[in-house]
Amino acid sequence: MDIGIRAGQLKTVLLLGCLTAAVVGAGSFAAPSYAWAFAFAGVAMNVGMWFFSDRVVLRTSGARLLEPAESPDLHEMVRELAAGAGIPAPKLYLIEADYANAFATGRNPAHGAVAVTTGLLRALSRREVRGVVAHEIAHIRNRDVTIATVAAGLAAVISGIANALQFSAFFGGGQDDEDHGGSVIGALAFAVVAPIAASLVQLAISRSREYVADATAARLTGDPEALATALERLSMAAERRPAQVEPATASLYIVNPLTGGGLAGLFSTHPPMEERIARLRGQVAAAVEAATTAGAGAAPPPARWAGRDGRARTAWR
Repeated sequence: MDIGIRAGQLKTVLLLGCLTAAVVGAGSFAAPSYAWAFAFAGVAMNVGMWFFSDRVVLRTSGARLLEPAESPDLHEMVRELAAGAGIPAPKLYLIEADYANAFATGRNPAHGAVAVTTGLLRALSRREVRGVVAHEIAHIRNRDVTIATVAAGLAAVISGIANALQFSAFFGGGQDDEDHGGSVIGALAFAVVAPIAASLVQLAISRSREYVADATAARLTGDPEALATALERLSMAAERRPAQVEPATASLYIVNPLTGGGLAGLFSTHPPMEERIARLRGQVAAAVEAATTAGAGAAPPPARWAGRDGRARTAWR
C-alpha cells in the first residue's frame, strides 16, 4: 500500500475519532448523568455498523444481487479489476433506477460489494463503466467504504441529539437547568453547532476518500481518461436528474446524487468535480509526456476497452 493511501486512511481514522467524540460529547451535554451510556453507545455503534452497514446501505438503496448469468461481461470486468487490485471479487448488485451512479460497500475486501444503476449502464460506454467499477473497487481495496458509512451514521445520531436538545430547550428544558448543569442558551448553541461540526467532519472524510480512489482506479486500469470522461457524463446526468436517495448514503456514491449550487456546494459530500477531472487528466498528460520522452509515442490506448464487438457502447440489462 503506497504512502498516499496510508496517509489518507490515517486522516480518515482521526476524523472518525473526532466524530465519535462528538457523539459522546453531544449526548453528555444533553444528559450529563448518562455520559458513560453515550460513550458505550458510541463504541457499540461503531462495532455494529462495521458488521452490518453494507446490508443496511444495500437494502436502503433498493439494490438486488446481480447473478453472473444476467451479465457475464460485467462480472468478468469486476473479476479482472479485483484481481489487479489483489482482492477477492466483490459481489455485484444492480439498482433499477434511471439515475446514473454507483457505490461500493463492505466492511473489508472479503465482504465487498459494488452496486451500479441501470441508468449508469445505459449512459456509459464499456470503457467508462470499467473506469467507474475500478473506482469502486479502489474504495474496497483501500478499506474506506465502511468508515464512510459509519461516519454517516454517527453524523445522523448527532443531528438527532441536536434535535432533542432543541425540543427540550423550547418545551420545559429550562426548568431543570440547575439540576443538569446546563442552560437553554447553551443547549440551543450546542444544538446548532454540533450538527454543523459533524457534517464538516463527515465531508472531510468523504472528500479525502474520493481523490485517493480516483488515483487508485487510474493505476488499476492504466486509463485515467476513461474515468475522467465517465465523471463528466455522470456529473451532467446528476445535474439533470437528481436521485431520490437517502441523504445519509449520498457520500458513498461516485458522484453526488443530491446536487445543489451556491451555499449547498460548501457542504457537498464530494470534492469539486472539476478538480477530480483535472487531477485525472493530469495523470494522462504526465503519461503522454513520459511516453514522448521515451520515444514511445503519445497516444493513449482507448480502443482496447471499446467493447468486444468494437462498438462504443454496450448496454447491460
